[in-house]
Amino acid sequence: MSGVYIDRLLVIGVGLIGGSFAMALRNAGVVGEIVGAGRSQENLERGVELGVIDRYTLDFSNEVGKSDVIFVSTPVLATDFIFQKISLADYHKSVITDAGSVKGSIIQSAERHFDWGFQGFVAAHPIAGRENSGVNAATGDLYDGKRTIITPSRQSGEEATDLIRNLWLAAGSVVTEMNADTHDQLVSASSHLPHLVAFGLVNYIANHSRSAECFDLAAAGFYDFTRIASSDPIMWRDISLLNSESIVRELMGYIDRLEILTSQIAQGDGAAVEDFMKVAKTSRD
Repeated sequence: MSGVYIDRLLVIGVGLIGGSFAMALRNAGVVGEIVGAGRSQENLERGVELGVIDRYTLDFSNEVGKSDVIFVSTPVLATDFIFQKISLADYHKSVITDAGSVKGSIIQSAERHFDWGFQGFVAAHPIAGRENSGVNAATGDLYDGKRTIITPSRQSGEEATDLIRNLWLAAGSVVTEMNADTHDQLVSASSHLPHLVAFGLVNYIANHSRSAECFDLAAAGFYDFTRIASSDPIMWRDISLLNSESIVRELMGYIDRLEILTSQIAQGDGAAVEDFMKVAKTSRD
């Protein structure tokens, strides 16, 4: 990581993820100017007020060729449009990266829009976040000690890959590298499934015949378990659609486990129920 420094960072999507990345790099002293881009002028103005970005633009086309690194942190279904717009500008001297939770489809999008042989795109996914969104939620320590997975494609150059790795290290992350397919399969179980389970549980209670009473009696355990159901529905809609094959497979596997537990309870098989829970407790502990 020694000596890493970039003169200008362009952050497209200045929310929790993009804003926190900008703040972490600023705190680490590895970036000069930070330019924010997005659709909401109010959000971008707030980013300037908070010191997350130095200035902003509602049309990033003219900033592409002037930026050392372009960090795309929009909802994943918007990434293809962003890449298309970048491809119409002078992007060849920039290193482009993203923070999406799905990697295979994003790499395919990059290969579709950027020139064949362009070595400056390196996909990445920080395993960090919280249920709040927007630039007001950004914090400079979001990535401290958290895992970031980089998934270089067959075209990613070594110099660009090293730069993105070192920037994430400067942001406080523990960096791991793997291929996109492996990433998408693993996070569908460890990240995507838990969010969908939380959404599903709260949705079930919201549609319960005695919903208000259920919520009134809910204790800390319920709110701890379902905290992530307060996450951005648009973001998780996009993730669910882009990683649908892996997610559906994991959902079906989870339903199978619920059916086993349901059967054990219905049959009054206390030993089996206890064993089921012991496996979960031992694995969690």
